[in-house]
Amino acid sequence: MNQSAEPKIVTVVAAVLEEHGRICITTRPEGTHLAGYWEFPGGKIEPGEDPTEALIRELREELAVEIEVGPLLHRSNFSYPDRRVELSFYASRPKGVPTPQQGQELRWVKRDELTTLSFPPADKELIRKLANQAK
Repeated sequence: MNQSAEPKIVTVVAAVLEEHGRICITTRPEGTHLAGYWEFPGGKIEPGEDPTEALIRELREELAVEIEVGPLLHRSNFSYPDRRVELSFYASRPKGVPTPQQGQELRWVKRDELTTLSFPPADKELIRKLANQAK
């Protein structure tokens, strides 16, 4: 009997950057898992990094911006056919102007606009929570 391999686990951090009542979102770059979907900027935690260090590094790489990492807003575990994603979302503030570095689109949107855009399934619960706080 052929046992199927366990899906790989990917541990990810993301920033919910909010300024002036709007949240910064970007598109997932071409050639990546779920390319073209909207996402909260961030990325994988590298071995030896803590979540805050990883988030600061990822935002420097993706958006050339320094950030102030705030409290944990939400955790999500989601299984895709080929991987399991463990996501931690942190309230964050930019210390400058986020500027896309990887060809991704960037938008600042109101909380209630989040529900009208295509996000990965792993983000759905956070989207619902943020949109409900807008009411």
